[in-house]
Amino acid sequence: MYDSKRHFNTTFHAFTPEFRFAAEDDAAFERWQQAFRPRLRQVLGLDNLENDLKNHVPHAELNETEDMGDYTRESWHIWTEPTVPLPFYLLRPKSLNGKVPMVLIPHGHNHPHIYVGIAHNEAEAKHIEEGERDIGVQAVREGYIAIAPCTRAFGETRTAKAIAENKVHSCRDQLVHGLLAGRTPIGERVWDMGCLIDWATASQGIDPTRIAITGNSGGGTVSVFAAACDTRIAVSMPGCYFCTFEGSIGSINHCECNYVPNLLRLGEMYDVAGLIAPRPFTAIAGRTDPIFPIEHVKLAFEKLRSIYEVAGVPDDCALHVGEGGHRYYKDGAWPFLRTYFAI
Repeated sequence: MYDSKRHFNTTFHAFTPEFRFAAEDDAAFERWQQAFRPRLRQVLGLDNLENDLKNHVPHAELNETEDMGDYTRESWHIWTEPTVPLPFYLLRPKSLNGKVPMVLIPHGHNHPHIYVGIAHNEAEAKHIEEGERDIGVQAVREGYIAIAPCTRAFGETRTAKAIAENKVHSCRDQLVHGLLAGRTPIGERVWDMGCLIDWATASQGIDPTRIAITGNSGGGTVSVFAAACDTRIAVSMPGCYFCTFEGSIGSINHCECNYVPNLLRLGEMYDVAGLIAPRPFTAIAGRTDPIFPIEHVKLAFEKLRSIYEVAGVPDDCALHVGEGGHRYYKDGAWPFLRTYFAI
């Protein structure tokens, strides 16, 4: 009898990942990163994006500024491609002293406004409160400039059909159409983070040496891959995502936007996150999260910590486990970031 689970597990172990971490000293660690990072960017489609958009210069336009008491909330669009006016919120502390840190806050499979504390109904207000999902507000009240962008295939960047049918996202369309052009949803979302960093460092008075990224679920995905690919990101704090590929997206029903052709032939998720070392990293997890199981989170963390040990900074790799399910846990983020970003 055909057993699909047995078959898929067998396919995952039929080969040795090319960049499975095996370095034992600093020199080998650096060679591993230098070889792995370009290949990861390639499979994500970032090389194709760079080539296709080599003549495009992202520009941004301010739409509205609102006084929120202790901070201002601005709504913007940035053209990360000529055909992609990407909406984002910028939350700015009223009290600024010189160049300040910035936190990028990509959202998961919900609406972009959730991350800046905007609730359009009681259900959204409950969703924000119970899951501590107003991450942008948390960041700005820590004293950081917070940028909360729309994740590609959400909000205004959904297909017209998805908007008409009131669907939260159009990730499947993003995946299948992008694959024809050598793109992936994760690659496009990482590209958008890079464009925001370019723009913010050039025009918003941020400290380019103190850029962090955090988001939950799909926002955690972007937090891992963007930091792995873009060394300008100084600290990565993914929420309810860091796990093993095999134990999460390889065995549990997840959104199509998670999948990258040939990714496991390069390495597991802890190998990808190893590209962030020696920069600080903390994985935020939920003990009862059903789609990123805690036993696989802990396995991945032990593997990643061993990479940080070779890099000489084991204490800069942390795991925070919240007592709940698939949601954000702010106590796993801001105390960790304060250690590195003094205000």
